[in-house]
Amino acid sequence: LEAELALNRRYWSHDKNGILCAQGNIANCLHNLGRRDEALVLRRAAYDGFVALRGSSHETSIGEGMNLAVSMNSSRLWEESIPFMRDQLLPAANRSVGVDHHITLGIKQNLCLALEFNPERTRDD
Repeated sequence: LEAELALNRRYWSHDKNGILCAQGNIANCLHNLGRRDEALVLRRAAYDGFVALRGSSHETSIGEGMNLAVSMNSSRLWEESIPFMRDQLLPAANRSVGVDHHITLGIKQNLCLALEFNPERTRDD
């Protein structure tokens, strides 16, 4: 996958979408291998790239944002993941793809899990 990313950057540098997808694929592999810190760095870059390329309300950006939130939850970055999902992703998903879309439901599920496992949660959360 790293070779694919290198080839995309070298020969298809104009295809930003392909490069960002390759970064996301590598982040998935790193996450599954337990290398969560490395995955988180790539996830942030991919999300920022999709937002710059397509805007924060595009379905691809929202999906990559959900992947970023999952990575943050896995790294126990509750103080960052909860506001990100609640204040940015969920409103964008509700507006763009609808309240019953699988991405929106996934964001809600991940938000609930983050709130459940956050040891510093409050009643207001």
